[in-house]
Amino acid sequence: MKIIQLQLLVLICCKAAVSDLLTDLGSNVTINCDLDENEVYWILLKTADPPTVILRTLYNIQQITPIPPFYYNKTFRNKYSVQFKHRLVINNVTADELGVYYCMNTRTPPKLSNSTRLHLNETQLTERHNHTELEFIDQNQTQIIIIISALMNGLLLILLIGE
Repeated sequence: MKIIQLQLLVLICCKAAVSDLLTDLGSNVTINCDLDENEVYWILLKTADPPTVILRTLYNIQQITPIPPFYYNKTFRNKYSVQFKHRLVINNVTADELGVYYCMNTRTPPKLSNSTRLHLNETQLTERHNHTELEFIDQNQTQIIIIISALMNGLLLILLIGE
């Protein structure tokens, strides 16, 4: 139930300042949490999806060994990690990790950090767009070749039958 409350709160309170972080596909990114709290949740917002709670971190300055984060999905363990003071590290960025990241505490009333919008550099967007166009052109050329080949085979068959 607490997760649903956090998700609703994030949807309602998304008015915090947003900073943009440009990245390239395959790079590693670190996002800072500006909350000075012991317990923090990291949340990802994508345009068409509900908020995704990635992990929960606990930080206790008195403990010698760090407390490992709690991941809400096992696959997140391979993609996300945490550094000192709740900094979120995203490894090998793909299009799936693009979106708006928040950290928030669990006290009442909860506090949201400023958010970070992770998106691709313009050059990479252009390259991806051009690559998609080239794939589309290649598919069209292949379809045209198949249609011409079928028409020529049909014409050859008509000529053979007619003789």
